[in-house]
Parts: sequence; C-alpha cells; structure tokens
Amino acid sequence: MNLLGLPRILEIAAAEANLPSVHRCFYSRKSFMFPDRQLGPHRDWKQEVEYLDNIFKNGAAYTVGKVNGDHWLLYLTNPEERNRPDLPTIPSIIAGDDLFPDFTIEILMSDLATEARLPFLSSISPSNDARDHASALSEKLGITGIFPSHLTTLDAYSFHPCGYSANALIKWGADPSSPSSREGYYTIHVTPEKGWSYASFECNVPSHSSQSTRTVPDLKSLVRRVVAIFKPARLTLTLFISSKGTEAEQGESIESVQRAFKLALADPDLECAYSCVKINYEFGGYDLAFASFELKS
Repeated sequence: MNLLGLPRILEIAAAEANLPSVHRCFYSRKSFMFPDRQLGPHRDWKQEVEYLDNIFKNGAAYTVGKVNGDHWLLYLTNPEERNRPDLPTIPSIIAGDDLFPDFTIEILMSDLATEARLPFLSSISPSNDARDHASALSEKLGITGIFPSHLTTLDAYSFHPCGYSANALIKWGADPSSPSSREGYYTIHVTPEKGWSYASFECNVPSHSSQSTRTVPDLKSLVRRVVAIFKPARLTLTLFISSKGTEAEQGESIESVQRAFKLALADPDLECAYSCVKINYEFGGYDLAFASFELKS
C-alpha cells in the first residue's frame, strides 16, 4: 500500500460510503530488502510512522522480530468510541465478534527455490493474454487448489517480462443468503528475480486448526499448501485475530497457532527443514502470532 493514497481513500469513504471516521487502522509490512529504492515516506519506518501520526491521533508503532534479520513492522490505532452519536454503527464483522472473528494471516516468503521462481520469469510476451496465461499458470502450480475451486473466484495476471499477481474471493456456506454464509479473500504477489525473489500471501478466511472438518483448509494445511508452491529459504508468518474469552483461553488460541505453523513446516513433503523464531503479542482486542523461519544449513 502506498501511504500517499491514504488521504484520498479516506475522502472517498466519507463521501461515497458515509464513513466519516476510521474505526481502526492497521498498516504492516515486512522489512524492505532495498529501502533506499522506495518512494515517499517508505524509505524509513520512522517517516512512515510520522506520516500516519499526522492523520491519526491514537496510533502506536511496533517492530516485531530480529532487528538485524527478518522482522515485521506494524502500526495500529485504537478503536473510535462507539457511543459517540456522530459515528456510524460498526458492523460486527469489522469489530470482531464471537461469530465472525477478525482474522488475517500473512505468509511473506524470500529466496524462492529455483524451480518455484522459473515459471514466473519471462513467462509472457506482449502478444499473449496476461489473464489467460496467469489462469493456466495458477492451475499448473496449484494456486487454484489452495482453497476448493468451487468456492473460489480467482483473478490472476502475468506481467512482462516477469511477475505475477492474484486476487481471489472465497465464498462458503450452503446458502449464500443465510447468516452462516461467509466471504473472504486472499492475495498473492510474486517478484521472481534471482537475488531478491519474493512472494507474499495474505488471507482473511478463518482457518483454525480445530476446524479442519470445514470446507476451507485448516491453518496447518493452508500454510503447507502455500509454502509448497514457492519453497522459500526464508519466510515470515503473522496471524492477527480478534481476541475473546479469558486470558487462559486467548493464550491457548495463540499457542495453537504457533504449533500449526511449526507442524506445517515440518511436513516431509516440503523436502526442507526450518529453524524458527516465534513471538506472541497482545494488543487491544487482538492477538498476534509472529514466526520467522529459515532453512537450516
């Protein structure tokens, strides 16, 4: 996300959607490989925080992970007061309730294996149809199988001379009009060049380990499927989830996430072994599980 576009986004939300205020803002990114090549405030985390502080008055910034290694940067604001009459009602799915928890996972992968990078390199010429090519590539690499295909609407694009991007909508539930019907998304972006190859996956479809009987994959299966496609030498996993219940219940929930991360990457089918650094955080109304993995030498 280019932060320079944020003021305009807020203007559109106020004018077109009658949303004059922000309930909460979450901005996060992995540490850049080449910060000096970034534009605007993105060259330095401190500049990004100052920029956001000029827009929001209740924000806090965090660095999660090893400062001298892969780490994750997070800026978030506290919720607006819900009892103010001038603020619109916050939908429960945004606020994060027991039925529809707010859930976001990121899988950020660097140093992709050669066999994982090559399909995205020089993969399309200007005369080819970028979407048709991306659709065939998604099928070939197993991207269409991350979630059941009958639940997924995938829009993918192949870039010239290299690169790939995909946005998917996931719908599940027997009756789309029923309260139990759910919608979510995932996004994938790939830069496959040797020396700085990178792939990111973000998804907000809840995938709790204890719910493996559902039509969507459990957390362990989801991580395993994504990592098996890109075979990274280094990866960062983050999961944000709205927290409910007692402190003991929250701790068990976030620890189960870390176990799922570790079990997913212990799969012998991945043909690699990772070492891990893990950190758990608690924020106002949210829990964060962070784990950084590197191939063992």
